[in-house]
Amino acid sequence: MTGESEITAWSPGVPGISEVFHAHFVRHAYPVHTHTVWTLLILDDGVLQYDLDRHEHGTLRSQVVLLPPHVPHNGRTAAPHGFRKRVLYLPEDALDARLIGPATDQPNLRDPKLANRISRLHDTLAAPGDEFEAQSRLAFIFERLGTHLRHDVIRREPDRGLADDLRDLLDSRVVAGLPLDEAGRLLHADPTHLIRAFTRRFSLPPHLYLTGRRVELARRLLLAGVPAAAVAPEVGFYDQSHLTRHFTRMLGVSPARFAGRR
Repeated sequence: MTGESEITAWSPGVPGISEVFHAHFVRHAYPVHTHTVWTLLILDDGVLQYDLDRHEHGTLRSQVVLLPPHVPHNGRTAAPHGFRKRVLYLPEDALDARLIGPATDQPNLRDPKLANRISRLHDTLAAPGDEFEAQSRLAFIFERLGTHLRHDVIRREPDRGLADDLRDLLDSRVVAGLPLDEAGRLLHADPTHLIRAFTRRFSLPPHLYLTGRRVELARRLLLAGVPAAAVAPEVGFYDQSHLTRHFTRMLGVSPARFAGRR
């Protein structure tokens, strides 16, 4: 066994699923990042450890992991042979936004029936032409996820503040970027205070948040068939090497390999 990451990713063309991602990581560790989508994960081998919203979690094969959008997390192996996972990325509006709180509090779901349903959906998605069957299986998965989460108390989200305003600005300029001094002028705040407020609120500094958003956009373009060499300027990176450096740090493989493993 080598230490090289093995990944397969594709966009299945099924409403309610943005991306399918299968991976075997031996040494790769995800840095802290966020997604604009829900992450529904099952583990086929190994042990996965991750921090979500400053709390540490561990996942075994018997569990389902649901990571909500916009909540910072990382990921790393806890076994010498790494871990093998299958992931569905679901659009932000696929689940009720009020479930973000319960999913943050309890991301690991001990439900073998749900895990089996997700595994069977992955099998269906691997066979082009069975999109209607995939939609049917996904509907039952959504139903069961709602059953797990809706009985929990919906926690109150923190009041909006300066960090949220900065995130909105960054989201509006993912490709163009936003100079820190301009952000300070627009939000009437000292740049260093902006960085501290953002990092305290979201557990990662603004520049890493923006990089993560750009990598996420690059994934979408690559799966849509845009050549890797053309992606960098489309998502805000300086050049292809700039994209490759950050993409590989995040996903363990280069954009070219990611695009070629569909």
